[in-house]
Amino acid sequence: MGNDMYCFQITEETEEERIDKFLSGMLESLSRSYIQKLLKDGIVLVNGAAVKANYRLKYEDEIRFELPPAEEPDIRPEKIPLDILYEDEDILVVNKPKGMVVHPAAGHYTGTLVNAVMEHCRGNLSGINGIMRPGIVHRIDRDTTGSVIVCKNDFSHNGIAAQLKEHSVIRRYRAICCGVLKEDRKTICAPIGRHPSERKKMAVNEKNGKHAVTHIDVLQRFSNHTYIECRLETGRTHQIRVHMASIGHPLLGDSVYGGACKIGRALSHPLEGQCLHAQILGFCHPRTGQYIETEAPLPEYFRNLLKVL
Repeated sequence: MGNDMYCFQITEETEEERIDKFLSGMLESLSRSYIQKLLKDGIVLVNGAAVKANYRLKYEDEIRFELPPAEEPDIRPEKIPLDILYEDEDILVVNKPKGMVVHPAAGHYTGTLVNAVMEHCRGNLSGINGIMRPGIVHRIDRDTTGSVIVCKNDFSHNGIAAQLKEHSVIRRYRAICCGVLKEDRKTICAPIGRHPSERKKMAVNEKNGKHAVTHIDVLQRFSNHTYIECRLETGRTHQIRVHMASIGHPLLGDSVYGGACKIGRALSHPLEGQCLHAQILGFCHPRTGQYIETEAPLPEYFRNLLKVL
């Protein structure tokens, strides 16, 4: 990220907008808090002068700045217990718990799945995605539980990545959504892209979204909720969460995409985040060609919730 130079000329469409909001919308790779720090440090210049984060842009303002060199954090192995579903010399499949971040990022440099697998694999991890994501070929959200593939070398990483690109990896999720789905089976085919105004969120975006398909099967209906299985045909960011919200049935517990429905009475384990579990993961072994399928058991909070419902 270091030594990148940026220059923006303000038009009539963007005048009067706060500069920190404008830049966070233009530069998706930079967080708004990071941009505010750049402004505070006097790195961002408007017409050659430093401004504050709340500066309101004017027509024909010129914004110029160069990002300072990035400081690579020291990511260390940590002795964190892993629930291993499958392992050989090339592949590791882990059942990720709720609340664990997959790979280090700003604010989360310890306690991640990467920290745990670095300790477990003793340095035998693919390096294709760099020092921040060793072994990581795909991810699931922090509050989504279930199966994640970790690659121990570049050969297996390339093989799994190719299958993900071809949409040949079997990924079946269990979820609880708000409301009662009428159809026993449903396919949602709607492109997903960045939300037009809330840049940290995804949305069904017909103009700029990427092709996305989710297949849904109803497993059980309750008074105001539905227990479902979701099969991903594609793998877009937040795909199931966005698709379910788009049809008026957001996932229970998903505060980001509108899952504000209640469960009626208290759980023995309070609900934190969306009720979504990556249960089945199937793929062809990149070295042997053998089909491998793993199943992550439903976590305790999910089983308790089904009993309550």
